[in-house]
Amino acid sequence: QAQLVESGGGSVQAGGSLRLACKVSGLIYSQYYCGAWFRQAPGKEREAVAGIYYLDGTTFYLASVEGRFTISRDHAKDTLFLQMNGLNPEDTARYFCAVGGTCSASRWARGAEYYYWGQGTQVTVSS
Repeated sequence: QAQLVESGGGSVQAGGSLRLACKVSGLIYSQYYCGAWFRQAPGKEREAVAGIYYLDGTTFYLASVEGRFTISRDHAKDTLFLQMNGLNPEDTARYFCAVGGTCSASRWARGAEYYYWGQGTQVTVSS
């Protein structure tokens, strides 16, 4: 049974950093080639923050986080990471990791592309 468990969320002041981790279990590597982080703030729609294509390491970012956030993965440990620097209050949201079968520049941000989702971890940034 597939399971994704996020960790690393918390409360920080503006300008601070957090590193989110997503441990994937119950899946074999060939079952998913794309990993991503999404976030959802209260009263707002879910949005894709960052994605990574496992086969060649290509990364994708939401424009507002590019240059501040970095997505990466540790294949050996089946873990997906999101390093978040320069956080601001607009980054406050619940962050979810997801993995799926494929991704591309035109598709990585679509939630429907992902088969499995974690329960999320809360990130709160105060001014």
